[in-house]
Order: sequence, then structure tokens, then C-alpha cells
Amino acid sequence: MRILLINHIQNAQQSLKSNRLRSVLTMFGVMIGVASITTILSLGTGASKIVTDQVDALGGTIAVVRPGAPSQSPFEDVARMPNRQNFAASTLTDADLLSLQKLDHVQAAAPLMLLTGAVRADSIAPSNTPIVATTPDLAIVNSLEVREGQFLDDDLNPNTAVIGPQLSIDVFGTEESIGKGITIRGKLFTVIGVLERTNMPVNYNGVDFDTAIIINKNSGRILNQGIIQIQQINVRADSIANLDQVIINTNKILLKNHANEGDFTVLSGEKIAQPTNELFYAIAGVTTAIAAISLLVGGIGIMNIMLVSVAERTREIGIRKALGASNRDIVAQFLIESLALSIGGGIAGYLLGYLTAFAISSFLTFDPAFSWEIGAIALVLSIGIGTLFGLYPAFRAARKDPISALRQYD
Repeated sequence: MRILLINHIQNAQQSLKSNRLRSVLTMFGVMIGVASITTILSLGTGASKIVTDQVDALGGTIAVVRPGAPSQSPFEDVARMPNRQNFAASTLTDADLLSLQKLDHVQAAAPLMLLTGAVRADSIAPSNTPIVATTPDLAIVNSLEVREGQFLDDDLNPNTAVIGPQLSIDVFGTEESIGKGITIRGKLFTVIGVLERTNMPVNYNGVDFDTAIIINKNSGRILNQGIIQIQQINVRADSIANLDQVIINTNKILLKNHANEGDFTVLSGEKIAQPTNELFYAIAGVTTAIAAISLLVGGIGIMNIMLVSVAERTREIGIRKALGASNRDIVAQFLIESLALSIGGGIAGYLLGYLTAFAISSFLTFDPAFSWEIGAIALVLSIGIGTLFGLYPAFRAARKDPISALRQYD
């Protein structure tokens, strides 16, 4: 059996070599399809890994409270991610924040109140500039570092602000902007600090702090017509051992504050990154389905070439069957040729996909991720395409009558 399999592989190799150009062109369909899927999955996995790594870097002591009950679908989680469009639906209040700050083993708790509005200084800031109203505890909870100046302080004038390094460049033309004035919704704030660059536009807070302006929570209340709308509360436990107890106490106190209405969600660990990850996976899934069309085309190309090969080798099939080859042997011979085309295209596509992913990532803030799952998907797709589209030509070859096959070219 092993010798017969080796013989089939050798025959397939010889057949493909005799038509090298045709074989290479046939592989292109599968190669492009696998390359597209590999590129999409590696970039999507790399992007989602960013958020997971951020949570891990905080030492496993972070819990996040978001408005709304725990969802039943990933798309609801994605919709609940902090952004400047959904703040009107927030169920979190200033009283919730104060309650959390008083809990045992809570080192710090900081709100995220996200606003929209015109930001101006020496020049106008980009229209999507994040305006974050929060408390001094945000620096502790999120491990934000100040490159120059200082972070917010309750003892300072409330009309002070800390800005990201990129925003400083955008509106002042320099990162040296301490003491300069910046206007938010027509109200003047003095810059007292410039953050260290994080290079994390994708994160579990939904805020790119490199381009953000951070102001005091009470100033945010004034800018928002006296209304506090908190989209997220970040809670930091004093140790990883106490995080579970902090989460339990957080759920208890918030249920009490909300009259036993579970209109909030407390997340920790990998669950903090879950909405972002599911968003990337959803996008990757849709684009992968589109890329699979090229795999379908590649499979049809393999079937077409194999049918041509069967027609060209009718006499060879007749001779092999006359010498004792069974229908099973003929099926195996042509199926192995089909698999060689698809697997060869799959391997080339896998390598091309990663090369493409790394080329694209040079314009992004993250690298593609290597994982055995992506390699396994590429291999399974290649084997599946080769088998699915190679079976019909193989069975058609096996069904040929040896006498008719030998007479065809007499």
C-alpha cells in the first residue's frame, strides 16, 4: 500500500512537471484565495491581541464597568464600547463612581466621560479629537505617564487640561505646550501636562490618548450642560488576589444603587478585550467569506484542468486498467494530482499572505500575529479545495472503459 502511494505521488509529480506552466497558473487561484484569508486573519488577530496585551500589562488588577446589561451577542458588546456617540444611553452615574471609590481593596476608580466639540488653539484640532472628562485617578488606573508637566489634580484650577503628544503637535506645532491655552466648546483651558506617547490607537478604553485632551470631570459636567454621562468606570484593585472580591463587591453596590436593575456590566481579564476582539473577528469573518470566492474560482480552475488532463490521458488510463489498476487506483492517482495543485497553491498563498500582512502593517500601529490556527486553516482549506474539486475528474477517469480508452487513439 505504501509503495503504491509513493508510485501515485511520483506519477502526479511527473504529470505536473510535464505541464509546468499550466500547473503554476492553476495554483494561482488557490494561492490568491489562501493569501487573502491569511492576510485578513493575521492582521485581525494581531489587532485584537493589542487589547489583550494591554490588559495583561496592567497586572491583572483591572475591572471595567460599562453601561447596559450583559449582552447575548458580540455585536451588542461592540456597540457598548466607549465612544462619543452612545453616551446618552449610559446608566452609570456619579454616585456609582463615589460608591466604587469607597470599596475595600479598591486602589483607584476613574470615570470616562467622552464629549464632542470644537477644540482650538494655535490651529484647529482634528474633528475626531477625543475629549475625556475624568478624575486624577485615571493616571493610576490606566498607568498613564506624563512626559512634561503634571496630570490633573483636584487642588488645581478646574480649567486645566492634559493633552496627548500628537494633539500638542496638531494644535501647537510642538510637544512643548505647557502653559498654553486651548479652547473646548468656546471655554479656555490651560495645558498643564503632555502625556507620554503610547502608540495605542486601539485599546479597551476606546480612546487614543495620543490625540486626546483630558479635563476635570466637573469641567466636563459644565461643558455638557450640567449633566454627567459616564461611559465607563475603570477600577483598579490593590492586588490581583483581591480582584475577584472587588468585582463581587462592585456588582453588589451597583445593584443596590440601581434598585436591583442589572443595567451594567463588570468585566475583567480577557473579557475586557472581548468586545474589541469580537469586532475584529466579525470583520475578519465577513472579509474572509468574500476572499473565499477566489478559493471557489481556484477550485473550479483545478477541476477544469483535471478534466482536461483526464481527456488527454485517456489512453494512459486504458493501459493502466488493462495492466490491472483498479478504479480505486485511478481515483487515487488523479486525486493526488489535484491535492498537489491545491496544497502547493495553499503553501505559496500562506507565505504570500504573511508577506502582504507585514507590508500592510508598516502603515498600521500593530504587527500581524503568527498562530498555528491560521496555518491550520490554510492547510485545511487547501486540502478541502483539492479534494472537493478533484473528486469528479478522478471518478470520471475511473469510470472509463479500458477497451474504449485504448481504442480512442488507435
